[in-house]
Amino acid sequence: MLIEPKRLTLATLLPGARRTATANGTGVDVRNYIGMAKVILASGAGGGTNPTLDVKLQESDDNSTFADITGAAFTQVTDAADSTQELHVNLDSTKRYIRAVSTITGTSPTFDCAVVFVGQNQS
Repeated sequence: MLIEPKRLTLATLLPGARRTATANGTGVDVRNYIGMAKVILASGAGGGTNPTLDVKLQESDDNSTFADITGAAFTQVTDAADSTQELHVNLDSTKRYIRAVSTITGTSPTFDCAVVFVGQNQS
């Protein structure tokens, strides 16, 4: 019997854009995903004075009320350099929806950034 491999699927948690303020990504339904997902933050060096970018993941049962996922925060990005970071999230133990939240501080800050995840779709 031939067993089909699970399909890997890419989903956007925070679309790529030049950001000048805090942003919440749209909730992504992960009901049909299983196991560990890789979440990737790609960001350019910040602009402005003392810019910082903090990105974390949140979860929700209803795609309305979100709470932080424990341990699912990227290392703070500053104006020093471009950054690519990854986290692993166990989708078997998260709520139905996840999203990325970015917080930007500094004087006239800017960051180019995006957050995506790659997970195993069970269907």
